[in-house]
Amino acid sequence: MSGKTILRLPAVMAHTGLGRSSIYAMIANSAFPKPISLGPRAIGWDSDEVQAWINSCIQASRSEPHQAAQPTR
Repeated sequence: MSGKTILRLPAVMAHTGLGRSSIYAMIANSAFPKPISLGPRAIGWDSDEVQAWINSCIQASRSEPHQAAQPTR
């Protein structure tokens, strides 16, 4: 047994902080891992793929140059 974990949508939403419609929109744009079919009416996500996506978001966030806010007059 490989020890893989399948996350259902509520768990994916909790892990990512994204809502259902955001997740599906990102899947449509190939910006989020595709779900795995678990049966005729059930899907889930590979927890490793979701964690890799989270890690890539963190990495992208950390590598962006931060600009100090300029005071408005």
